[in-house]
Amino acid sequence: MATGLSLHVGLNEVDPARYEGWAGTLIACENDARDMELIARTAGFETTVLLTPDGTVANVTDVLGKAATRLGPGDILLFTYSGHGGQIPDETGPDDEPDRLDETLVLYDRQFLDDEVQQAFRAFADDVRIVSLLDCCHSGSSIEIPGGADDDRGRYLPEPQQRQLYERDRSFLTELRRSLAEDATADGTDPDALLVSACQDNQTAADGDVNGAFTEALLQVWDAGAFQGGYRDFHRAIQHRLPPTQSPNLYLTGSPGPDFVNQRPFTV
Repeated sequence: MATGLSLHVGLNEVDPARYEGWAGTLIACENDARDMELIARTAGFETTVLLTPDGTVANVTDVLGKAATRLGPGDILLFTYSGHGGQIPDETGPDDEPDRLDETLVLYDRQFLDDEVQQAFRAFADDVRIVSLLDCCHSGSSIEIPGGADDDRGRYLPEPQQRQLYERDRSFLTELRRSLAEDATADGTDPDALLVSACQDNQTAADGDVNGAFTEALLQVWDAGAFQGGYRDFHRAIQHRLPPTQSPNLYLTGSPGPDFVNQRPFTV
């Protein structure tokens, strides 16, 4: 019998001491994490929830690292994140990121690069199914389409703070990217992972009073488990409930097989 482990991260704010005085207050992200955890627990996953001050880089990487030691072929990891997303210049060149920007998850203590997410996923054994659901801005993972939302409560790190933080952390990020690139070269393979994101890389995702717009649409489509299609149908149904300015993306890395992609979401 397969094992399912899940991690649900929801941040209604970040540590202003680590973000140059910016707290990035949001309303619905902790609710999103709790609602996703309920879906996972009901589906038979062993769940972990990290809310606001616990949503640090160390805690996220620790939980994912421990999951990688437990899961084997045929098992499944579910990772959900709700909070701010950011973008920083990618100085490794256009071959890595066509838009020359790295996308980030804005965790409580610092930004978590998309390359770091990939590094965490590479630690999992071959044929572990990895599903990631990201309710944040700039989360499409290198698939670009025209558009962009103008929303006062978008889940994005504002450009002035983004620029200030990048200049402050530039040397750290340069060294981090160098280390990640060496690890990726040594490994040589991408994990079989499936991402459904709240929007494209060049778009923003809306917060809400109860849930974020993406999570709200996801919950409506899931309909307490009544949904019966595969991940492509799931993505398409969520997409139809959101405006063109927030177009959820389905993105695959590695070579996930059709049995995985066509599986009913949240199947252990």
